[in-house]
Amino acid sequence: MKMRKKIDRLLETFVVIIMSVLVLDVVWNVVSRYLLDAPSSFSVEVARYLLIWVGLFGGAYATGKKEHIAIELMPQKIQKKNPAKRRKLDILIRILVSVFALLVLVVGGTQLVFITFMMGQVSPTMQIPLGYVYLALPLSGAFILFYSIHEIVYGLPQHLKEKTMTSEPKS
Repeated sequence: MKMRKKIDRLLETFVVIIMSVLVLDVVWNVVSRYLLDAPSSFSVEVARYLLIWVGLFGGAYATGKKEHIAIELMPQKIQKKNPAKRRKLDILIRILVSVFALLVLVVGGTQLVFITFMMGQVSPTMQIPLGYVYLALPLSGAFILFYSIHEIVYGLPQHLKEKTMTSEPKS
C-alpha cells in the first residue's frame, strides 16, 4: 500500500507539472501572438504534445483514483443490492482495462515508439524525435496496468472505499 501511495503522489505531481507548463505555454502563445505581434513558432507544437501527455497520464491517475466514469457507472447501481456481485463486476472491469492497457497502450505504444525512433521521425518545428512524444502511451499504460492489477489483488484502498460510499447517489 505504501508503494501505491507513492505512485499516486508521483503521478499526481507529474500531471500537475505538465498541466502547469501547458498553461504557461498557451499564455505565452497568446501574449506573443496578440501583444508582441510575433507569434511563437514552437508553442503550438509544445501545447499539442503536452496535451497528449496530460491526457494520458491524467487518465491513468483517474483510473488509479477510481474516478473514471466508465469504471463506476454500472457498479454503483448494483452495490447496495449485492456486494458480492459488485466485487465480481469490479474484477471483470479491471481485467478488461488491464487487457486494453497491456495490448493497446503498452505493447502497441512500445511498437509505435520503436518504429518512430527507427524511422527517425522528428517534430516539424522543434525537430525533437517523435518517439519521445509517443512514449506517453506505454508509460501511462503501465500505470493503468499497475492500478488495475493492484485493485484486483488487494481490492479498493480504504480512502477510496470511503469516498465511493459517501459519493453514491441517494435513491
